[in-house]
Amino acid sequence: MTTIEKVFKAALEMDASDVHIVPGEPFIVRRYSVLTKMKNTPLTPEQCKQVILEILTPEQRKSLSKMRQLDFAIQFPKLGRFRGSAMLHNNGLSAAFRIIPSQIPTLESLGMPDILKTVLDNHQGLILVTGGTGHGKSTTLAAMVDYINTNRAHHVLMVEDPIEFIHPIKKCVINQREIGTNTLSYSNALKGALRQDPDVILIGELRDLETIALAISASETGHLVIGTLSTSSAPKTVDRVIGSFPANEQSQIRAMISESLKAVISQRLIPRKDGSGLAQALEILIGTLPLANMIKDAKTYQIPSMMQTGKNVGMRIMDESIMELLKADVITASDAYANATKPDIFKLLFNEELTEQNESTY
Repeated sequence: MTTIEKVFKAALEMDASDVHIVPGEPFIVRRYSVLTKMKNTPLTPEQCKQVILEILTPEQRKSLSKMRQLDFAIQFPKLGRFRGSAMLHNNGLSAAFRIIPSQIPTLESLGMPDILKTVLDNHQGLILVTGGTGHGKSTTLAAMVDYINTNRAHHVLMVEDPIEFIHPIKKCVINQREIGTNTLSYSNALKGALRQDPDVILIGELRDLETIALAISASETGHLVIGTLSTSSAPKTVDRVIGSFPANEQSQIRAMISESLKAVISQRLIPRKDGSGLAQALEILIGTLPLANMIKDAKTYQIPSMMQTGKNVGMRIMDESIMELLKADVITASDAYANATKPDIFKLLFNEELTEQNESTY
């Protein structure tokens, strides 16, 4: 067993989500959003290099040497899959690993509302899953694909960097392509995808203008396209997509997005009050006729107020979701305040919590 396998085994036993290897530090794990140092002695730059390089293929080592960074995935038979990102920096070679759960989650197990199933029953259009790094976007994508795989006989084409969850064939034909190994780039894969008879196209990350443009085009031509963006809210996601295009093209893009956008799911993971894990707060924007008109007329600033009145069609605001968690005593007021889109809503409750904590120390 390699050194890193032993570390991964310990991290899994701790219910950690990430493992960090950094020169001058012991192995570090992230558990429920908090970084914790393990009890081994600090690693030298040479030890870090050895631990990381011993799990890479010769081709991956060449790529790391050339590009000075490398994204990859690795699987150990008794432990599962791990997504890795290695990088060269001023102190040597470091790496961060994300632990990929061995079981593909379901929408139910993630606590997702039923409106997501309704959205996924569309046979064409664009669905965006957004949120910060480490807030569960990949896990949600996996659950979405599993729902389609369980309920529909479709061809699902997935483009990832790297491949994370491995999907078995249920009702669907599923092809998973990895950037660098199976295709050159997201845009390269999308150009080929339209000739490969897909029903559903999953894009791991809409990271550049060409990929976004191809995704929108595919969603207009009879495909259901699911992708992710690292944005903090549903309204900002719409602005981000439109703003990616040159000013002279934005009018056309508004028209295209207004017709193809089916939903934006923005998620945020917040530490549970009892320390048992992370709670999920959701913001959901559903593609409706009023939304289409707002996008077309360049009135996206009105989206938040429309979402507040759109609860009957499954919409929800992030701060309302956070407030529900707070009222259910799942999270603390301080964490609610820190994660809110409009923190002032939680300021009074946050101050009350601080007062109670100060009084309890005396």
